[in-house]
Amino acid sequence: VDSYDVTVEEDLGEIQLIKIEKRKYWYQDDWYLKYMTVKTPVGDYLEFPCYRWITDEKEVVLRDGRAKLPRDDKTQILKQHRRKELESRQKLYRWKEWHPGFPLSIDAHSHSELPRDIQFDNEKGIDFILNYTKAMENLYVNRFMHMFQSSWSDFADFERIFVRISNTISEYVMQHWREDFMFGYQFLNGCNPVLIRRCTEIPKKLPVTMEMVECSLERNLTLEEEVKQGNIFIVDYELLDGVDANKTDPCTVQYLAAPICLLYKNLEKKIVPIAIQLGQKPGPDNPIFLPSDATYDWLLAKIWVRSSDFHIHQTVTHLLRTHLVSEVFSIAMFRQLPAVHPLFKLLVPHMRFTIAINTKAREQLICECGLFDKANATGGGGHVQMVQKAMKDLTYGSLCFPEEIKAKGMDSKEDIPYYYYRDDGIKVWEAIKSFAEDVIHIYYESDEVVCEDVELQAFVKDIYVYGMRGVKASGFPKTIRTRETLAEYLTMIMFTTSAQHAAVNFGQYDWCSWIPNAPPTMRCPPPTEKGTVTIEQIVESLPDRGRSCWHLGAVWALSQFQDKELFLGMYPDEHFVEKPVKEAMAKFRKNLDEIVNTITERNKNKKLPYYYLSPDRIPNSVAV
Repeated sequence: VDSYDVTVEEDLGEIQLIKIEKRKYWYQDDWYLKYMTVKTPVGDYLEFPCYRWITDEKEVVLRDGRAKLPRDDKTQILKQHRRKELESRQKLYRWKEWHPGFPLSIDAHSHSELPRDIQFDNEKGIDFILNYTKAMENLYVNRFMHMFQSSWSDFADFERIFVRISNTISEYVMQHWREDFMFGYQFLNGCNPVLIRRCTEIPKKLPVTMEMVECSLERNLTLEEEVKQGNIFIVDYELLDGVDANKTDPCTVQYLAAPICLLYKNLEKKIVPIAIQLGQKPGPDNPIFLPSDATYDWLLAKIWVRSSDFHIHQTVTHLLRTHLVSEVFSIAMFRQLPAVHPLFKLLVPHMRFTIAINTKAREQLICECGLFDKANATGGGGHVQMVQKAMKDLTYGSLCFPEEIKAKGMDSKEDIPYYYYRDDGIKVWEAIKSFAEDVIHIYYESDEVVCEDVELQAFVKDIYVYGMRGVKASGFPKTIRTRETLAEYLTMIMFTTSAQHAAVNFGQYDWCSWIPNAPPTMRCPPPTEKGTVTIEQIVESLPDRGRSCWHLGAVWALSQFQDKELFLGMYPDEHFVEKPVKEAMAKFRKNLDEIVNTITERNKNKKLPYYYLSPDRIPNSVAV
């Protein structure tokens, strides 16, 4: 890192813009310019933020760092600069449909085709193939890596690839994964805590009777009365019904199921499973499994639910609802908000490397014959069908955290006390919202100013038209007319790219490394009758040695933070220069620190601490 002083003898008058040119040498010498500071003859300092690469013989024209809305630009030269920047960005950042019905993504086949400003500094660092292989070496599992089709001999055999790190969640999972309490707990605080909802009536497709579940209920009430009192919960994997299982390996037939799981809040207010049906259509060959069944019958039914949960988690909760939507926000921001716009300055730290990581994933991970096909039953095209089906549930309301929790009937702290994902998520949402409101009030003195901001309206429209494909039912606004709505909209964006992604990404090694707790594929069809399941059958159903190792490498690699990770509220690039915004940032950081302290205090002496939504563990953006 160098800094340079340049002295100018003559008086330049009031500085509107600064132009920087780079001459090309005989070798490639891209230059990353952070900022320029101008000291005027009267001793004032003007900051000109850049934070961009200057490549080849390009010139970059900068405005000073004070944020301005379109209405603030009075002179022709500034209006023109603003317009030109957006015109050139719109040529660079083009929308493209990767699969029919998907949110649109960036028009680039590979990481190297992306605009230089949004590429990773070190492409090797995000090479999935390299990282997974490295992870398998670090985990000492590469000796099993090529043993596809070779089954493990029993549950204990899985320990041969399980890295025992004592006092960790992953070890606790290995020790307790068979217990009903552990199974129920993961719906609240595992890496997919977004599916459970309160059951308001037992669906017709799940013909559970009182006799079946009587021995699980603890309040001397009928099943109907328990439902009325709000003690019954449901998780339905209907989305997986009809999705094609992976056929890329002719030597291994793989299977999917679409289970329905009924859960009960017991007298300790813990959530436990009371009935599992492995298919959507009731019938004699689709029995309802119960805790009172033979041990291995019940265990295999729970394993099938855990495997289905893994698929929904990877493809819907994680890929679609954090990665792909965050990319939509990023592209729309680059296309419609110039660098001088306060909302560009606010959002840009939350878009760091998102387009790059997704492009790399389309190149290596979720493409045809990509890494995803290696170990996952939804590889080979199933994951594409899942995203297409899940688009109908991708609504604006479902991305607004408090609203989504309420819609699922999961908002009462008194009623469901151990839902830490909800408790911490609401705190972080409120802190982000308060910060967004502070920034909005600095630049938008009234709702009218919001309505008049043509760049903001174009940004919102881009997200609706290209991200949500213009689907009215998505509930995404086409325009924003009030400061209040704008605050919620920006909170939704910043929360999704930071907190929501952290909550569903960084727990993958903790919860999915013990393979029987999150099988990425199943090699036998779901059981169609009771009383026949043996331990041998379960092990035959679980992933073979080769797939287990690929899975382990993947969940390890995905759970690592980046080098020099920037966590929520850390904004080292000074896009904003004004004092009121700096004060708003300091207040935001103080609020986040208080949340960290509350979470640390709560987690003390807990066997199963919940820390994924602690702000000191939430990266600013989706970058892994």
